[in-house]
Amino acid sequence: MSYALHIVLVEPEIPQNTGNIVRLCSALGATLHLVKPLGFLLEDKYLKRAGLDYWPLVEIREHENYEAFEQSVPLKKYLMTSKGCHRPTDIAFFSECCLLFGGETKGLAPHILQKYPEDDLRLPMRDECRCLNLSNAVAVAAYEVMRQWGYPNLR
Repeated sequence: MSYALHIVLVEPEIPQNTGNIVRLCSALGATLHLVKPLGFLLEDKYLKRAGLDYWPLVEIREHENYEAFEQSVPLKKYLMTSKGCHRPTDIAFFSECCLLFGGETKGLAPHILQKYPEDDLRLPMRDECRCLNLSNAVAVAAYEVMRQWGYPNLR
């Protein structure tokens, strides 16, 4: 079976988080999608430093807006949100899918959340906490997908 994980950052704001996610995608062989507007330039020194020398190992696709992303990537989409109703451990991920994450201060837009109400996922945490850091949330969710898939092509 063929597996393909796509990490989608919708309007990310903090370059260091995106750089960390580049490193994660390189470790997992995941494709990274950046949906504009971005809160930084791709030439940002903090972004480059956080991603270190992993940039050549990652396929990065830029999209002008969410609608452009939707049109160009017709895969199953799972929305990671602190407002989600389902745990990632309670579903079986499609073998080719996207994990969508919103920007650090706003999360995913309501129109995106409303489009996929059955596919909203939430990482369990204490009520006192609003959310995890974006790069941490991406890592936890991506590794759950890979665990379910049996860590294909990973040692």
